[in-house]
Amino acid sequence: MWWDERVSARFRRNLQPTLTYWSVFFSFGLCIAFLGPTLLDLRCQTQSSLSQITWVFFSQQFCLLLGSCLGGVFKRTLAQSLFALFASSLAISLVFAIIPLCHNVVVLAVVMAVAGLAMGCIDTISNMQLVKIYQKDSAIFLQALHFFVGFGALLSPLIADPFLSDTNCILSNSTANASSNLPHIRKSLVPHHPGNLSHYDLPMKGMVVTRVSYAFWIMALINLPVPIAVFFLLYKERMVPCFNGSSHPLLSADELAMETRPVDKDELSTPGQRPQAAGGHDDLLSCCQSRNFRGASYTYFAVHVTGALVLFMTDGIVGEYSGFVYSYAVEEPLSVVHKVAGYLPSLFWGFITLGRLISIPVSYRMKPATMVFINVVGVLVTFLLLLIFSSSVVFLFVGTASLGLFLSSTFPSMLAYTEDILQYRGCATTVLVTGAGIGEMVLQLLVGSIIHDRGSYSFLVCGMIFGCLAFTFYALLVFFHRMYPKPSPELDDASPDKAAVTDDTGQYQR
Repeated sequence: MWWDERVSARFRRNLQPTLTYWSVFFSFGLCIAFLGPTLLDLRCQTQSSLSQITWVFFSQQFCLLLGSCLGGVFKRTLAQSLFALFASSLAISLVFAIIPLCHNVVVLAVVMAVAGLAMGCIDTISNMQLVKIYQKDSAIFLQALHFFVGFGALLSPLIADPFLSDTNCILSNSTANASSNLPHIRKSLVPHHPGNLSHYDLPMKGMVVTRVSYAFWIMALINLPVPIAVFFLLYKERMVPCFNGSSHPLLSADELAMETRPVDKDELSTPGQRPQAAGGHDDLLSCCQSRNFRGASYTYFAVHVTGALVLFMTDGIVGEYSGFVYSYAVEEPLSVVHKVAGYLPSLFWGFITLGRLISIPVSYRMKPATMVFINVVGVLVTFLLLLIFSSSVVFLFVGTASLGLFLSSTFPSMLAYTEDILQYRGCATTVLVTGAGIGEMVLQLLVGSIIHDRGSYSFLVCGMIFGCLAFTFYALLVFFHRMYPKPSPELDDASPDKAAVTDDTGQYQR
């Protein structure tokens, strides 16, 4: 195997929970990408206008951010975390099954809000739990985790595609004229960000002809094994009330050896520190309580803030680029035909998924700080070249693929890097997830308004500015990392294996 035996042993010891968290993130990806391509069919199903149906995007994105902020509430015990993941993954399957029954746009927005809350909880809890299990070895497993969200985001549009309407799905006297705009509008909604659609006029009354319900039912069935996997993990850990026997799960050979070996001085000296480490991954509201600020140096806050700002910019770039690259391509001076321009968002997300797959083995050989540096510099250079060759259609496709590769591993690498700086005792996961979610929402709205006022070329200028800011915040993070107090030698010696083993056994306590 291309990793060492120590990491392999830890992976085998935590195989079931690790695979479960990966599968739950697949649910996240499956749910985040289906809305764009299916939105026009959902508009027909609810017989609403384009401006009304795009509010469904807002309800999902806003509640995803809210769920990310509140997801840390369920981290206090493993049982709470797993029950929250079970409820969230099951809710996503139920949402897929219920969407075909929503014939009112308000009801559909409420259902998508529930999906957003579930996705936010999954995002925060899955990242937290993997960091808790693997700590200093978490980078490679976080890369794999975020590969699964990309895989799910690629799969759901492919499932929906055969069932999308080729012509307008509300038949009326104006159907012929409206149908000519349909491919343009649909590509503007890929993958999950709405563009400016107010100038399109589609019929709202008439006979509804759509088969998109089958796509949602297929996705509900595909996602159903995920809550079942979480339930089996709950059952294995004796956390299901009706199956909760008096005996505890048998220890594995590795855990039995750890239980029977002599206790080291380092472990005796750390009980006072362990509650702090366990209590560090709180929800956003708990992180902001004054008790967490006592005795903390300014670098403690600076690491949280600069790490969140890097992801605010990079995840914001993901949102604005995927949302507006199509609109930029079809405008002058490129004037790419609509069908060809429609491949750009898919190319972007495809290379994000490919980059996450490549990052799994790379992250084992390369430090998270180095990977983040390569990512932000790559994003900056790519936008610079896109500006220089702004009249080249070929380089637009090359730059889109390059940007997807460099952005792909930024979030998991930054999360691993920041948690490592804080020695797994800060609120990094919650703060970073929240910062990334806010950035994806805010920068997309900001760029949309700027493009409307200043023209399509400002799309690349905004990307260049955001890339420069991401690099600046990363440089500040490195500076504060050097200023941050180093762990004591005793704790440092114990942390790779000893603290990790305690997490392996202590984490799964009720």
